[in-house]
Amino acid sequence: MPQFQKKTQIIRIERFASDIVRLTLDSPDIASVARPGQFVMIRTGNGKDPLLRRPFSISQTSNQKHFQILFKVVGRGTLLLSHCREGEFLSVLGPLGSGFTVDCQRMNCLVGGGMGIAPLLFLGKTLSRTCPENSPLVVVGSRTKEELEPLVNDFNEIGLTVHPATDDGSLGHHGLVTDVLKKLDLRGDSEIFVCGPHPMMAAVHFFCEERGYACQVSMETSMACGMGACLGCIVPVKNGAYAHACSDGPVFDSKELLWQVR
Repeated sequence: MPQFQKKTQIIRIERFASDIVRLTLDSPDIASVARPGQFVMIRTGNGKDPLLRRPFSISQTSNQKHFQILFKVVGRGTLLLSHCREGEFLSVLGPLGSGFTVDCQRMNCLVGGGMGIAPLLFLGKTLSRTCPENSPLVVVGSRTKEELEPLVNDFNEIGLTVHPATDDGSLGHHGLVTDVLKKLDLRGDSEIFVCGPHPMMAAVHFFCEERGYACQVSMETSMACGMGACLGCIVPVKNGAYAHACSDGPVFDSKELLWQVR
């Protein structure tokens, strides 16, 4: 899989909430080869502070020219990025990591929480195109309607029906996405694709394990290099070993990982 380091121009900025931002970036090289589940590393400042790039899932591509990232302001790097303006350029490395693998014969279900919804929009769009007779189910959750509704609309625009959940009950189910997932009429050959907070992914893993469903998870971890050269993103796997989320993942079969919460 080719990788590029490019100066990419910001062509659109969307603010879904005071601390949630989506950027559309112009980069035909990256957009034309990116796969759902892959990510990019972005330099968020012009100097040495912050020194390291930040990882962002690719949330969508369009016309093999543009790609999007969705992020929440949680530290200095994302704060700097949130203050960028349309027309500015960012140094981007990508696409990186392994993506999701899909089987159009299965019943596919996408489950996302918070910013973990980002790579699932790309996956949903791809499934709609490659598996037109077998549209996936979508279950997504966030804190409030303000945060979640724009993403629900994105899924609806590509013809997918969404089952939303919010912490405050302002949109859809009042509670957890796992509550919604348990109420769905899933087939025995179902495969679940999940990305979000670790406790949520662990809960979905055990749900799938109990019912015999396949499950792929996209691990969101801190990354220093994004290429497997450091140990900043290791995740525990079975038999006491570790894997790099950046190069071995970020997408894993959930059965490969060691889940320590339930």
